[in-house]
Amino acid sequence: MSARRKGRKRALDILYAADVRDLPVNEVLEQERLRAVDEPDRAASWDMAHSIVSIAIERWDEIDQLIADVSSWPLERMPAIDRALVRMATAELLGSPETPTGVIIAEAGELAMEYSTEESRGFLQGVLGTLAEKARHAG
Repeated sequence: MSARRKGRKRALDILYAADVRDLPVNEVLEQERLRAVDEPDRAASWDMAHSIVSIAIERWDEIDQLIADVSSWPLERMPAIDRALVRMATAELLGSPETPTGVIIAEAGELAMEYSTEESRGFLQGVLGTLAEKARHAG
């Protein structure tokens, strides 16, 4: 698994953990930072995860509004893993203009297949495909 893929996976883990544990995202991010210091294999993907989650924290309301504008499902009705995936990918779309849109959407789809359902993959890729143009212009 590439460092970028590991970084996305870690960002997903952080966003998901904060959601299901009902904790502030920055608190979970800090816990993960401390783990990265102690575990060298985590340090390699830390920068990417930190970047994505920091963007999500800074632009939380904007991200949720972009998702709400294009999704047929309200965020609060989405499964927690799908909510974390769409927020993660939207944050990357907003904050990483150098990363091709197709790569971000494909990676979110792969993570959905691994951690959610095939139906979620299609749903997320549809939402992200529609959202991508708006997000890229907002970034």
